[in-house]
Amino acid sequence: MADQAAVWKKSSFSQASGECIEISATSDGILIRESDDPETIVTTDKAKLRAFLLGVKAGEFDHLT
Repeated sequence: MADQAAVWKKSSFSQASGECIEISATSDGILIRESDDPETIVTTDKAKLRAFLLGVKAGEFDHLT
């Protein structure tokens, strides 16, 4: 279950409406949620998040936007 001490951060690129992906690093791993649905949390680890972010930076997901 998600660590109660999670400190959530969101990108400075988030929309003015506040809807954005938020992330927290805790003892449970890396937690990810949508700000408009904070009860649904996805957990991953640093290595998997790093691989995903490298793919984003490389443009591998550009077709989704």
